[in-house]
Amino acid sequence: MVKSVTSLGRSGLHDWMIQRISAIVLAAYAIYLSVFIFSAPQLTFDVWHSLFELTAFKIFSFIAIVSICFHAWVGLWIISTDYLKVFAVRLIFQVLVIISCFALLLWGAQILWSL
Repeated sequence: MVKSVTSLGRSGLHDWMIQRISAIVLAAYAIYLSVFIFSAPQLTFDVWHSLFELTAFKIFSFIAIVSICFHAWVGLWIISTDYLKVFAVRLIFQVLVIISCFALLLWGAQILWSL
């Protein structure tokens, strides 16, 4: 049985579930934002500020950012293990993806919660 220590889940099923759940969260977030944008009479700074001032929307936005990180990691891990055959290249690629996802997570938290 082949097992990589860099996979996010414990098995292919876990990775598959992470992909699907994160996709549902991202779809719900995109739908919510689309409805908000098209139902707002005008999109001014005050309208955006009032939306992002809501704690529930901050939490929803942060969950969406976490979902982007999980979704990207699983997808790019699968691509890297399928197509990058040289171990060193694959490891460098995966480390860069991890650093990018972590930076996105920190930057998103900083923006949302004004840390």
